[in-house]
Amino acid sequence: MMWRLKFFLDFEKEEKWLEEMAWKGYQLESNTFGYTFRYTEPEDAKIRIDHRVFSRKSEFINYCTLFEDSGWEHIAGNWWSGTHYFKKVNEESEDDIFSNQMSRAGKYKRLSKTFLELAICSIPILILFMFNDTIHLGALANPKELYFTSGLWDKQGVSFLRSFLFETPFALMRGLAWLFIPAAIVMLHRLSMCFSL
Repeated sequence: MMWRLKFFLDFEKEEKWLEEMAWKGYQLESNTFGYTFRYTEPEDAKIRIDHRVFSRKSEFINYCTLFEDSGWEHIAGNWWSGTHYFKKVNEESEDDIFSNQMSRAGKYKRLSKTFLELAICSIPILILFMFNDTIHLGALANPKELYFTSGLWDKQGVSFLRSFLFETPFALMRGLAWLFIPAAIVMLHRLSMCFSL
């Protein structure tokens, strides 16, 4: 087993990276809190990603069955997770899981909707953080304000590096709520570009 933490905003780049990992002999097994791979024989795999949230497990099973009938195996993602990974298992199948540009754009539309919902849900938390001075709008212009370790920016060398690396996960958690808004904007922009083609 191997675990990797990586973030993508572009499905095509993520697919390419997963295909490279398969070529090195690492088969994606899970994408919960990073990527979990198991070692297999290296293969020239086609990996495709879709984003879809299901309200019932039976809908998810029907969804996976549809792809299996089309020559694609569901390799990662749960009925509640939203992001689903497929590997081409039938050489005669198409190289893409989407039949046209509109269905491909639908993937970005669904992902944008998810990010927008997360952004809307995070607004009350942001307001609470702003009122109790945990975070304020100045942190957007000056990310240093997310770091609470006193004297961090005055330290030098190994002392600075240790303190910085220790504090960074906490700073990222404090600033994570802001990431949903730009991510939603990027996805909406990609969606509009897909529809304009």
